[in-house]
Amino acid sequence: MKRVDVVYGLIADANEENFLMVRNTGASWTLPGGAVENGETLEQAIVREVQEETGLMTEVERVIALNEAFFQHKNSHVLFVTFKMKIIAGECCIINPEEIEELRWMDKQTVDNKMPYHPGGINSLLKSAAPYIYQKN
Repeated sequence: MKRVDVVYGLIADANEENFLMVRNTGASWTLPGGAVENGETLEQAIVREVQEETGLMTEVERVIALNEAFFQHKNSHVLFVTFKMKIIAGECCIINPEEIEELRWMDKQTVDNKMPYHPGGINSLLKSAAPYIYQKN
C-alpha cells in the first residue's frame, strides 16, 4: 500500500466566523490543500498548496487535526494533516482554473456539513492544538 501525506489549511476571517473553502474541478468542497511533494516538509507543502489554490500567502499557526484513512480502491494509506493558517498577504483568487472551480468563504455550519470527518466540527478544530516541529538533521 502506498503512503500519501496530504495537508489542509483552515483559514478563518478576522472573527473566526467564516472559513475559506475550495471546490476542486469535478469534486466536492474542501479546505485548501493537497499532497506533500517529495522532499517537502508539511509546512512547506501547506503554504505552497494554499498559495497555488487561493492566491494567498499564509503562515502556519499550529496543527489542529490528524486524520488517517485507507483507500483500498487506490491502494493508498493517507495521513491528513490540517493546519490553522494565518493570512499574511495577497488577494483571494483562482490561480489555476483547470484545478480549482470556485473559492468561497463559508459559515461554520456550512463548513461542518462539508467536513463530517471532524466530529466536533470547526469549533473543536479552533480549540485544538499540537506542536509542529521540523527536526533538521
